[in-house]
Amino acid sequence: MKTAVLICPGRGTYNRAELGTLARTFPDPALMARFDAARRETGRETLTELDGAARFSQAKHGRGDAAAGLIYAATYGDMLNLSEEIEVVAVTGNSMGWYTTLAAAGAVTPEVGFDITTTMGAMMQDNGQGGQTLYPHMGEVWLPDPTAKQRLMDLVAEVSNRPNHVLALSIDLGGTLVLAGNEAGLAAFEAEVAPHDRFPMRLPAHAGFHSPLVQTVSDAALAHFSPDLFGQPNLPMIDGRGQTWWPGATDTKALWDYTFDHQVTRPYDFTRAIAVAAREFAPDLFIVTGPGTTLGGAVAQSLILTNWSGLTSKAAFQSRQAANPILISMGREEQRGLVTKGP
Repeated sequence: MKTAVLICPGRGTYNRAELGTLARTFPDPALMARFDAARRETGRETLTELDGAARFSQAKHGRGDAAAGLIYAATYGDMLNLSEEIEVVAVTGNSMGWYTTLAAAGAVTPEVGFDITTTMGAMMQDNGQGGQTLYPHMGEVWLPDPTAKQRLMDLVAEVSNRPNHVLALSIDLGGTLVLAGNEAGLAAFEAEVAPHDRFPMRLPAHAGFHSPLVQTVSDAALAHFSPDLFGQPNLPMIDGRGQTWWPGATDTKALWDYTFDHQVTRPYDFTRAIAVAAREFAPDLFIVTGPGTTLGGAVAQSLILTNWSGLTSKAAFQSRQAANPILISMGREEQRGLVTKGP
């Protein structure tokens, strides 16, 4: 038996390569039928239709409600596929992954989690303002560089003080800053940082998540969802502040409020969530559910920034992975079989 922290990915992880993921891996046909029925009732294409499309379309699969539903189902299905030899001791996630965390930990039912995820995705698509861009503060060898990070944050602050410019930290994502802003703010930042590989990288079909730019979405969500949907989690949950919500000791009204207020409109500190997961629960494994494989690097960088288990650089992490893996990305076929009982 190995202990594990389960990590749920957010938007941007279901792309062309992930088409067909649910058909290959989702283990519960009855639950998928309920997800499909919920989408059909609101006039949306079902997950089965989206996942089974002949080709990937960013315009269709990348829409807020579609992307959110596909990612949620792939993540929840991966949790169901975990081997009985894996003991999940805590759950956390990145950004939209918080909604999946709620269901994976049992604070809401799978169906309620799916409704929250799909509804929030649709609200962001229809009413979310602004956008997001990414830029790294760690180099190729993943050495912590607090000075480089501070320089970038100083630039963010300076740009945000310009007239008609909005720019703020959206997600602290391991070695990368995800910034939210209006077009003027994002464009100014992108023009003033040095081009580096693919960065700065503007994210398609993303609003200014985790910032005041989506305050109207928060207001609508608080009015739409009842606190009664939330119950005590079965597993500890680590949120985007690094706070742990414990089974039997969770204020469910506060959990509802955090989910639709703070979590929506203020920065999401994924790096801190991973640090707390490592220090508080000391798991044998950090398991990143599918779809996709993009979140693994941010988890590894977060562990390096935490100096977890002697991990100080990319080389140290790779050496540890080769000898005794501590990070499993279920989107990687060669790693998936290490923790699953099924496909």
